[in-house]
Amino acid sequence: MKHKLRVGIFFGGRSGEHEVSLKSARAIINALDPEKYDIFQIGITKTGRWIGSGNPLAELTHRANAALLDSSCKQYIHNKKISGKTIKPDNSTLMPKDQILEPLDVVIPVLHGPYGEDGTIQGMLELANIPYVGCGVLASALAMDKIAFKQLLTAHQIPTPDFLPVNRKQFLDNPELWTDVIIQTLNLPVFCKPANLGSSVGITKCCDRKSLQNGLKYAARYDRRIIVEKSIENPREIEMSILGNDTPQVSVPGEIIPSRDFYDYEAKYIDVGERASKLIIPAKLNEDQVAECSRYAITAFKAIDGSGMSRVDFLMDSKTNKIFLNEINTIPGFTAISMYSKLWEASGIPYKELIDILIQLALEKFQDKQNNTIDYIPNS
Repeated sequence: MKHKLRVGIFFGGRSGEHEVSLKSARAIINALDPEKYDIFQIGITKTGRWIGSGNPLAELTHRANAALLDSSCKQYIHNKKISGKTIKPDNSTLMPKDQILEPLDVVIPVLHGPYGEDGTIQGMLELANIPYVGCGVLASALAMDKIAFKQLLTAHQIPTPDFLPVNRKQFLDNPELWTDVIIQTLNLPVFCKPANLGSSVGITKCCDRKSLQNGLKYAARYDRRIIVEKSIENPREIEMSILGNDTPQVSVPGEIIPSRDFYDYEAKYIDVGERASKLIIPAKLNEDQVAECSRYAITAFKAIDGSGMSRVDFLMDSKTNKIFLNEINTIPGFTAISMYSKLWEASGIPYKELIDILIQLALEKFQDKQNNTIDYIPNS
């Protein structure tokens, strides 16, 4: 009998994208073939507590749906039943780290945002010598930090919207000065964003002085580093998916028609039905535009030493057709209707097969690393 791979799914996490992670994890768990894989759920609460027994996904989903604070969760879920099982207090559901990690053949980290997509969980898995899906420590950290990533794009001569980094403490100490600096440097309108977050959490479009100060304060709630970007008026939002290790491939491009002024959190996850954002796959681009997006995507992916998967987001000026690479997401939303998977489906790879490929890429990357010598050998 063929050995079934023991696959650990890590989800939740200490991030403003916690709830998005739960949706991605549910889709992956439902899609994994039980004939090929034994699935182990490892949920992480918003305070960083690990849950490895019972039904972690059901428990974290229950907490999220009830909009509970972690500080009150223990009392609320004590002796409460989820999926017909009694959930014990938080301490008794924590799985010791060695029990979580040692038996696993591969991990799929579905942790969007900080403490998951930023290289932290990847570093832990590297130390534990466990294969994992997606980008490594360096690529994850670089792609997550919007300031560092845009500086890298500039070094590789890849167009990106003009930007200005802002330190939270410096801004809060002298908001009027920083407001003046931003307006003089970038002009309005601009976008204020936390430097290390995704899913459009904490982002504000600012068109006047008051909204700029409010946007900076809002972004500062999520991160100590803020990036202010020059707005491209009436942009087309184009995305491409990347799959592979040393020889990455790109999907067909897709275009997002936001339900709101820009593709914010509500436009991504709240608006439904007629109000929902529209996805156009493939995007209506000519051959030269597709080639340009593909070239930028591959160059940026290799520049961060990417592996496994990423989604690359572009902005196209609707007047000049100039293309700007905006960001790379190394753990993009991963439901069956998320842009990453839909682009690959349109490119000929269905959702279940895509997960299988990503697992194989993780094992290949891990095996390649085992070829590294860890003993000193004199060069003869």
